[in-house]
Amino acid sequence: MQIENIKIGSVDVEVRFKPIKNLHLSVHPPFGKVTVSSPEFFDLEKVRVYLITRLSWIKREQTKIANQEREGEKVFITHESHLFLGKRYLLRCIVSPKSKVILKHNHIELFSKVDSLTIEKQKTLYRWYRNELRIRVGALIEQYASIMHVGIPEFGIRAMKTKWGSCVTQNQTLWFNIELAKKPIECIEYIVVHEMVHLLERNHNKNFVILMDRYLPNWRLQKKVLNELPI
Repeated sequence: MQIENIKIGSVDVEVRFKPIKNLHLSVHPPFGKVTVSSPEFFDLEKVRVYLITRLSWIKREQTKIANQEREGEKVFITHESHLFLGKRYLLRCIVSPKSKVILKHNHIELFSKVDSLTIEKQKTLYRWYRNELRIRVGALIEQYASIMHVGIPEFGIRAMKTKWGSCVTQNQTLWFNIELAKKPIECIEYIVVHEMVHLLERNHNKNFVILMDRYLPNWRLQKKVLNELPI
């Protein structure tokens, strides 16, 4: 895959040439990164002309992302609020020789050693996020694999800067952004279905939309909710 970086006015764009039929333009949260997936038979100048015609739309999308509500930086102290599955919980830090997290009523109880640093507390919470998200994603994958009549793919959870999920079609592996653990289960379901549809249709074309409508009729609403939540 060939990758080029170009500038359209004041906007930096990453162009990836792939074996696809159509151009796909995206503006990604949290920083408004712009990417284009282009057919390999297009030259860079043709992509540049296309981007010039879309520059106003790109800037509107970047403005929306810049103005989106954002979670403040966390310091991991008692009474600080943290999100889990779309609900806000108060953190309760408890000194313990063993690091762990317990969800109790309206609190997330974070157990850590007396001298634990902020980064260590963060790692403890994110290990818990990863495990909880894996359980829910796994259940959704099994559910939709049966509905879509596909094999159950391998999947993983990791930090991702510009995507909620991805599908590696070559080895039938799905990846999900660990930050999804903070989002409502309906939004997680949307991302799972989105990536699983890529097992049937690699590209974001009309067939992809037809399949999304078939397997998750309210996917547009869930996409809107996800994109408007704090980042």
